[in-house]
Amino acid sequence: MDQTELKTRTKRFGLNVIELVEQLPKGETSYVLRRQLLRSATSVGANYRSACRGRSRAEFIAKLGVVIEEADESAYWLEMLVDAGKLQQEQAEGLIDEANQLVAIFTASSKTARSNSKKRQAS
Repeated sequence: MDQTELKTRTKRFGLNVIELVEQLPKGETSYVLRRQLLRSATSVGANYRSACRGRSRAEFIAKLGVVIEEADESAYWLEMLVDAGKLQQEQAEGLIDEANQLVAIFTASSKTARSNSKKRQAS
């Protein structure tokens, strides 16, 4: 998967979360969890775009770490909404799966970038 596809995928993830959040019930718990989820889910794409503009391999790797954290955090907030009874499991499953897939993709990418960086330093 190339950068353009990942940029599109992470943006779509954020947009899908926005759409879901708009359907959540009103109330203090929903408000707090909604804000946390919106922040982390929209941050995935923004931080990936920033990583792609990294000035060095080290900066790229560091920013990918943020992307991984935000995607994982998004899955957590979705799980919290389900566990708090604010969202049905079926409504959250697709987004939780996507968040976990993004974590896996960017974790693999980060490992590859770190390995390539070490190989370059050794040469």
